[in-house]
Amino acid sequence: MLTSLAGTWWAWVVLGFALGVLEVLAPGYIFLGFAVGAVLTGVLVGLGIAPTSVAGLLLIFSVLSVLAWLILRRLVGVREGQVKVWDRDINDSP
Repeated sequence: MLTSLAGTWWAWVVLGFALGVLEVLAPGYIFLGFAVGAVLTGVLVGLGIAPTSVAGLLLIFSVLSVLAWLILRRLVGVREGQVKVWDRDINDSP
């Protein structure tokens, strides 16, 4: 059952869109790399390029997800002023 579902291209695309919805609900560019990786894995399975074994598909999914996350991190980056640095305590006397 798992092997036949893993080799189905539309299951990967649906997983990618579900992770995209999860990214909208919990923003922070955490799930977006996984969503892109899942959709790209579904495209590769649909074209017949990806292997049909579960281990091979998980390997392709993980590599594509990490590459997508790194590219998104490069494009989006860390915004300046995202973290507030405190240089004095509120209890310090003026």
